[in-house]
Amino acid sequence: MAIVKVYNMAGEETGETALPDAIFGIEPNKYAMHEAAKNHLANMRQGTQSALTRAEVSGGGAKPYRQKGTGHARQGSTRVPQYTHGGVAFAPKPRDYSYRINKKLRRLALKSALSAKAVAQSVVVIDSIELGAIKTKDFKKFLDAVGIGGKALVITPEVRRNVVMSARNIPKILTAEASLLSVYDIINSDKIVVDAAALPKIEEVYA
Repeated sequence: MAIVKVYNMAGEETGETALPDAIFGIEPNKYAMHEAAKNHLANMRQGTQSALTRAEVSGGGAKPYRQKGTGHARQGSTRVPQYTHGGVAFAPKPRDYSYRINKKLRRLALKSALSAKAVAQSVVVIDSIELGAIKTKDFKKFLDAVGIGGKALVITPEVRRNVVMSARNIPKILTAEASLLSVYDIINSDKIVVDAAALPKIEEVYA
């Protein structure tokens, strides 16, 4: 069981806590993490790309030149793909890229991602992440105090509006509720900043 230091929002060490082995102590499964990240990115795709096929491009009804005797390859239309202003061969059309992965694989991926962060000593535990008002400057001061300089995911036990609103204008900083974690967000973050009260909730939901 990994033991990590606990800090307050001023960056002062206030004690230690144990990260639950069921969540932060497994052997990371790279395949599961890859599948979960791929699924997340696929589900984010808008799928609105579209181009006109030969049948949909206007014009091209007349044969451009006679069939034989010109020395050129025979052509029946100026809207075939090899012509300028012609249609697109195998044109992309709007489609839904989303798909589902099974619950066991998704859960394994989440535990693998959190365990990988624990092994890399990239988990920062805070005794309580609370703000009295919506203040981006105060939240940035907190991040600086605990040594967060790059991409980070801030996890709270429940939705805390002041925290969410204060963090949303800071580049590369995401917030999440303990019961709604994303494997992609965890993998894509340099550090995981966790409210101590969120640890038992993460264990309850995902163990």
